[in-house]
Order: sequence, then C-alpha cells, then structure tokens
Amino acid sequence: MSELVTLAELGVPLAAIGGAVYARKAHPAVYWATIGLPSSVARLMASYSSTMEACGLTVAPSRLRALAVRATTRREVRPVPPRRGLIRPTSTGLRIRLRLAPGQEPADVAASCERLRHAWGVHAVHVRDIKPGVVELRLVGFDVLRQVKMPRNAERELLAVPVAVREDASVFVRDYRAVPHELVLGATLSGKSMFLRNLLAGLAAQPVALVGIDCKRGVELAPFAPRLSALATDADEAAELLPVLVREMEDRYDLIKARQGIAPGTPDEEITSDVWGLPDDERPVPIVLFVDEVAELFLVTSRKDEDRRDEMVTQLIRLAQLGRAAGIYLEICGQRFGAELGKGATMLRAQLTGRVCHRVNDEASARMALGDVAPEAVGVACSIPADSPGLAVSGDTSGGWGRMRTPYLSLADAAATCREYTELVPDVPALEPFRPIVPAPHEVTPIAVTKPRPATG
Repeated sequence: MSELVTLAELGVPLAAIGGAVYARKAHPAVYWATIGLPSSVARLMASYSSTMEACGLTVAPSRLRALAVRATTRREVRPVPPRRGLIRPTSTGLRIRLRLAPGQEPADVAASCERLRHAWGVHAVHVRDIKPGVVELRLVGFDVLRQVKMPRNAERELLAVPVAVREDASVFVRDYRAVPHELVLGATLSGKSMFLRNLLAGLAAQPVALVGIDCKRGVELAPFAPRLSALATDADEAAELLPVLVREMEDRYDLIKARQGIAPGTPDEEITSDVWGLPDDERPVPIVLFVDEVAELFLVTSRKDEDRRDEMVTQLIRLAQLGRAAGIYLEICGQRFGAELGKGATMLRAQLTGRVCHRVNDEASARMALGDVAPEAVGVACSIPADSPGLAVSGDTSGGWGRMRTPYLSLADAAATCREYTELVPDVPALEPFRPIVPAPHEVTPIAVTKPRPATG
C-alpha cells in the first residue's frame, strides 16, 4: 500500500514536469506566461548586480556615495551597475530601461547581450537606444520566429501595413511614406510571395490604387485582380502601362506646381512640394506599383527588344527617382537583381531604400540586396534555412537591419480579402484601360443524391 502511495505522489510532479516540457515546445507563449516569466524575473532580480559586474557594466561609485557607505556601514565599497527601471512583462518577454553611468554607451550593453541571455534564462536580449543615457533591454522569452503570430494591436495607418514580426518581438511595418520604394529578393519557395500576400491584403482595406506587373502570365497577382486598378501580365502590356504611370506622375507634378502659385500672404501650411501638402479634396490617391519577377522586364530575346527594355527600365528609374512626391511607390520583387541584368539595373537598385532578403541560392544575391546598405547582414541572409519559409533579413539605407518572419496567409484568404474590398478600388481614369477583367463567380450546380423515380406508362 505504501508503495502505491509513493508512486501516486511521484506521478503528480512527473506529470507537471511532462506538461511543462510539452508546453515549452508546442505552446511556447503559454509556457512563458506560466513558468518562464516568473522564473526569469526571479533570476533577474536576484542576480542583477552580480551579472552586471561579471559583464563589465559596473562603474566606480561617486565620491559622495563612497563616503556615505563608509560612514554608515563598514562594508567594502563595490562598483555600481546601471540604474534599473521597472520590469515590464509582455506576452513575449520583458522590457527594462537602464540609465547608463557616465562614460558608458549603448554599444557596451549590446556587447553583453549573449551573457545576459544565459544569466537570466531567456531566448534573446536586444538593446534599443531610447534617449541619451537611457537604453531599453528587450528580453524575448522564446523564439517568436518559429510560430509567427501578429499582435492584435498592431497599428494600421494609411500606407503603413504590419507584415512581419521581428526577432525582438516588435512588428515590422511597411511604411511607404517613410520608405517609399523597396526591393524584395528571394529564391523559389523562400516566402517572397507570402510577403506580397500580406502586403496586398493589408493595403486592400485602404484607399490606395494597387497596380501590378506580373510577367509570369499573372499567376502571382491575378488572384488579387478584384482589388487591382491595373494589371500587366507580360512585357508588352508592361511597356504600355509604365508610360501611363509616368504621365500620371507628371500630371500630379503639374497639380503641385499649380498649387505653388504662391500669392503674397499665403499661409505657410498651404505651400507644398508633394501631394501630401495638398488639401484632402484635391489630393490624388496614392499608387503602389508591385513588380513581380523584375528580371523578366530586363530579359530580351532579340535585338529589336532591346529598345523596349531600355525604355521600360528608364521609366522605372524615373518613377523611383520622382514618384514619392507624386504619391507613387514601388515594390520591386525578384530572385536576383544585379548589374548582370543589363543597363540601368544598378541605378534602379540604388533608388530602392528598403531591402528585404529572403533565402537566396548564393551569396552574390544576398550581397545584391544588402551589401550596399548593411554588409554585416549578408552572412545572416545566407544562413537562412530552407525549412523556414518567410524568414528574411530587412534593412534600409540607414544601415539598420534585423531578422523577421512573415506569418502564414493562404492564397485563398488573401484573394478573399481583395474581393471583400472591391468597392474601394479608386477612380484613376488613366489606369482604367488596364483594369483587369474579373469573371463572375462560377455557379455550382447541385448534384442530386437521390435517384429519379422511373417513368410509368
């Protein structure tokens, strides 16, 4: 009987341990909220001073403090760590603000992130500069890029779409007004199409004109046709569409110029150099141009196609150089993008501020995307595994970069979102000839499940 009681007593903790191990692997967010968060907070509070000292982040105390310690106690005067703020738990980790001591800089804390991660038992530690003398430690409790879930409270504004989760658990927002044009590279099955689906689904609910160039006969962008204002499915149609966009850009510049007929006494707020300074009733709708597999626009099969190619590339470069002020933005996608494509490729790439690099087949492709903006990110992009579609490295011309991953969104759900917002397709007369024809939904004839009665004479 005593043996049965002993086994029963052991069964409860063993079941609890097994449940914790299962939750940590299958439901990391639940494990973090119930077990990981309390244990990490306890470790942090118990070992904060010793951990900072081991990491070399402590400094000698001020003379006044040293005198006070000697006067009130007989303890040895020890170095002091950065002053710690309140510990703020989140659904994915912790956030703590540190006030740096004189002589310290954020890079000193960033160099110790790996040590802090092991000391406090978290998945990762990231440092963000808040203001001079203050940094924020972002402790991530589990791998947020393994099972990506977008936060429900992600902010959505005009031309700003949350499309991915960064490795520090923050949200990557594709903001066209901050980063007008972007280059998205990725090999087959790398998740590049998933990135586009999330972008299109997010922009579908906004008063924005969406234009697509998909030279793969439209297989990538055709499912979103109900929400597109224009769609070109081959190089010939693209050669007709791009001049129309350039003329639309020039017309918008004429509108801005007419508004700049500045009379004496005109208020400063009415003087503008782009469409966003125009009154709401005069401002044309923004246009976002998606180019899927841009290399198809550069490839030629004969000499007679070279003139058409050069003209299209020139028009793309003009849109990239001048389109922002006219409210025209570019999203250029492809598997490779470099000088070997032909004349104008490097010049066009230089105008694309944002860079997103998914898994690529060679280092040269990663260097094309990130080498000129964040060289240290090239090696990270090359190490993306093939079994993690949607994982990418994002960077921009400011030099900042980081890993992120796009959540899964099925093609059917993205297409349904575009159909839901069909009435939001804006009226842009210049693009009307290129509006894709959307067939009516097929009516399914019900199949009879009972046999008809035989005819009787």
